[in-house]
Amino acid sequence: MGFAARNLGSLTWLADFTADPGEALRSQVYQAVATLYRMQGSLLGKRERVLMRDILQRLAPDVDLSVRATMAKKTADHPRAPLDLILLLIDDHIDLARPLILSSRQLVDAELVKLLPEWDVARRTVCAQRFHIGETLTDFLARDDCEPILVALACNMTARIGAASFVRLVEKARALRSLQAPLVHRADLPSELAAEMCGWVSEELGFQLVRRYDLRPAASSHESEHLPASFQTRQDSESNFKLIEKLAIASQLKPGFLLRVLHQGQLETFELAFAKLLQIEHARLRRVLYEDSARNLAMACRAVGIDRSVFPTIYNLSCTARRIHPMLTPDDRASAEAVFNGYSKAEALTCLQTSWW
Repeated sequence: MGFAARNLGSLTWLADFTADPGEALRSQVYQAVATLYRMQGSLLGKRERVLMRDILQRLAPDVDLSVRATMAKKTADHPRAPLDLILLLIDDHIDLARPLILSSRQLVDAELVKLLPEWDVARRTVCAQRFHIGETLTDFLARDDCEPILVALACNMTARIGAASFVRLVEKARALRSLQAPLVHRADLPSELAAEMCGWVSEELGFQLVRRYDLRPAASSHESEHLPASFQTRQDSESNFKLIEKLAIASQLKPGFLLRVLHQGQLETFELAFAKLLQIEHARLRRVLYEDSARNLAMACRAVGIDRSVFPTIYNLSCTARRIHPMLTPDDRASAEAVFNGYSKAEALTCLQTSWW
């Protein structure tokens, strides 16, 4: 007589017994059945599996959560635990589901892809945290619109994320600030997407991208009568204008954006954004940048909230545009310091827009 035949009778008795067991025995029966299922699953017949699942489901509501969670952890660690037992435990409390979803070897990516549509947010979030998930699974997760799931995926540095999924995540990060830092911190973020993110993430995150991806203007390959070729923007004027207007409407046009696009060599975007922040015409802004004194440029920087430590970078651009070796004289530095020390942001803006034009 085989294993299944020998034990079917006892399992049938247990199924009847669990209808109203004594309280002291519930946990013992639950642990015994779960252990038998986990260790001898390959020897069980279909009817025995059905009976064992029925027993576990009947007992679960009356068995302490810590006992059930311990059994789930043991099942997660067992390399040959039956898949149907794993799925039964995953459908229980999230504390049982978590270790199983994170580490069960039976839950390969193909199986997880089939399960995800039926799972709630908590379980899909745990799935996004699983080590070494592949592109098929990460692509499915990246299509989700739930913030905790997307953040968990971006934070999972072992997850293999494909190019198309990165595009989706970066696009969603425009509206989800919590998603921005995890993406910036990923070593596998494509450089073209890093450059794109520089235009709308915070100043601190933008600087991290600039440093890591060396987002600097390329060297000029030829002389020009106008601005150096290294600063030529890759966008046309109309696209730049629309971008700036969109950022302004969304209240995302901030001083940090100026330096980020400048580091990327997008001079026209830089100029249009600066002019928008100052609420002056583009042509007037160019005169401030390329024709007027260091004091006036410092006044413009002060008016939009650019820190005095960043002012030399802006000044260097002005000089480079005029093909002049950038060098702040002692008088220039004193003049700029007088502006930063003597004017508030509002006063500098008023002065810029009125008295000295």
